[in-house]
Amino acid sequence: MIASEESSHSPLSGRVPHGGISGLAQCAMSATPEAARTLRHFARAVARRWRLEKDCHDALAVIVTELVSNVVLHSGSPWVAVAIKVTGNTLTTEVRDGGRWKHRPVRRQEPLDAHADCGHGLSIVDAYATRITTLRQEAGSVVAAEIVMSQRTGGARGTGARPTH
Repeated sequence: MIASEESSHSPLSGRVPHGGISGLAQCAMSATPEAARTLRHFARAVARRWRLEKDCHDALAVIVTELVSNVVLHSGSPWVAVAIKVTGNTLTTEVRDGGRWKHRPVRRQEPLDAHADCGHGLSIVDAYATRITTLRQEAGSVVAAEIVMSQRTGGARGTGARPTH
């Protein structure tokens, strides 16, 4: 696992996302079944260090878990990378991979999926994000989910805006 973090925050408020303040935290690792859990913990740790509101912790955790799980299950990539950015009152989570996505005409059918309620990952991300973009390239993809945070509290604001895919 490789991780880095940069942030600029006001010594008065102790919060990263206000008044043109910015932050960037990144982590990359092998795309293994443990990646979703490990990168979820990374995202929560960043949210704590940057003193984001609790609803941002939860939103980051869900978004990272779902997007990283999609990479592990569907992309065939040997690696996955997460970047968490704050610019002004926008919190952006980007998940990158080096795989090749394949269209599935039918749902994934693995023995462990037999009784699982699967296939709702992007709908869950849609519920938390105010905007989602997907860029698929010949080798790899980037999915970015944005959350607009309240100027006063640093918390996530009114989700449910129509996402862009």
